[in-house]
Amino acid sequence: MIRLQDISRHFVIGDNTVHALDRVSLHITAGEYVAVMGPSGSGKSTLLNVIGLLDRPDDGRYLLDGEDTTTMDEVRLAGFRRRHIGFVFQSFHLVPRLSAAANVELPMVLAGIPAEQRRRRTTAALEAVGLTDRAGHRPEQLSGGQRQRVAVARATIMGPAVLLADEPTGNLDTASGMEVMALLETLNGDGLTLILVTHDASLGGRARRMVKLLDGRVESDERLSTGPESTP
Repeated sequence: MIRLQDISRHFVIGDNTVHALDRVSLHITAGEYVAVMGPSGSGKSTLLNVIGLLDRPDDGRYLLDGEDTTTMDEVRLAGFRRRHIGFVFQSFHLVPRLSAAANVELPMVLAGIPAEQRRRRTTAALEAVGLTDRAGHRPEQLSGGQRQRVAVARATIMGPAVLLADEPTGNLDTASGMEVMALLETLNGDGLTLILVTHDASLGGRARRMVKLLDGRVESDERLSTGPESTP
């Protein structure tokens, strides 16, 4: 599903060139659960942005579902991203003035989906994350864990094949964080490809595959015997 071939991304800062990604090659198949780890500055966020089609590589090829995304123009790239990829961020990124239901519904509004269909899908999505009774609440009226569950519902409402989670428990207490991880792992169990960026080794160890980055390169790529089904 995801194939990165010698992907490089460079940034010029003053007189220096920073090699955020340096000839990275990865193949992630449909339904995998992959943790991307590494120290600050290792290239984790840049890799996530490239996979999420939020940033373009300077060199290399990125094939998503067999399509070469590096040759797409911005309009086609945006549509491809909307159809294939969902995002969950550490800071939730919910619209403060909108209710939980309206936040979940927003991607469908932008996609021009009819109102009745939006309402049905929003209701089902909120039920799936256990927030039916919070549908009318704005983000400020929700706990951190509830906000992140709204963010997960919004990220998956369009039925993406890939979910990118960037430090999804970073702003949560331990109990709320585990609830969110359980939700993400349930989605993965249902066939969604899950790519988790984290600095937390205990979270990374829950995945079935761990990719470690260092100085913009893949330092290691290993299959793990552990996984959500074997994690207490």
